[in-house]
Amino acid sequence: MLTGAVDIPERFNPWAPLDVMAEPDWLTGFKLAHARRDPTRCLAALARTGMQYDLLPDRVTGEGCGFENAVRLRSAGVRLGTSPSLSCPMALSFFMWEKHALQPAAKQRFGEPVVAIEHLGSYACRNVNRGEGAVPGASRSRHATADAFDVAGLTLADGRRITVRRDWSGNGDPADLLLRDAHRGACRFFDGVLGPDYNAAHRDHFHLETGGYSMCR
Repeated sequence: MLTGAVDIPERFNPWAPLDVMAEPDWLTGFKLAHARRDPTRCLAALARTGMQYDLLPDRVTGEGCGFENAVRLRSAGVRLGTSPSLSCPMALSFFMWEKHALQPAAKQRFGEPVVAIEHLGSYACRNVNRGEGAVPGASRSRHATADAFDVAGLTLADGRRITVRRDWSGNGDPADLLLRDAHRGACRFFDGVLGPDYNAAHRDHFHLETGGYSMCR
């Protein structure tokens, strides 16, 4: 008996849950954005990543500062040094970038995975920094809501260390190309990405964020 129902494979169904392990396709961005918008969906997707984290209680730390639905990452498949506090959307986007953009790029350029990521922090109750420091009266940074993460460097499995400050050179060597692949890949999984070509304040790191304006600079 015909019912009119159509069985759509999950990979072609835009409303199916995000499969964090699947190779990204043309629907991944939509599914990721859908998961990030809903706290329950976001945490469910995050639970499927295999990352280890502690749930953080919602808190307000100042005017325009604080976080909701946030976690403290304890283990993310790569070493992170200090454990960053990230909103669930940021943590989910971080996983997608690390697994589906950063690691493939590292293996392509060096034949080695990334085993550690150096960062300059995540949550901080401060205003936007456009190069002159956090300006009083300016809008709050996405860091103020744990929706941003600053990546300064990478360590490969063979011990090789690559930093944004030194190796974003434009000379086309493997380290430069890896950083450019990582930056370009981040633009697929975060709402905002700023790097050394944006301004002097970002000469030594990539600023990655969710929830703000769409930008890839």
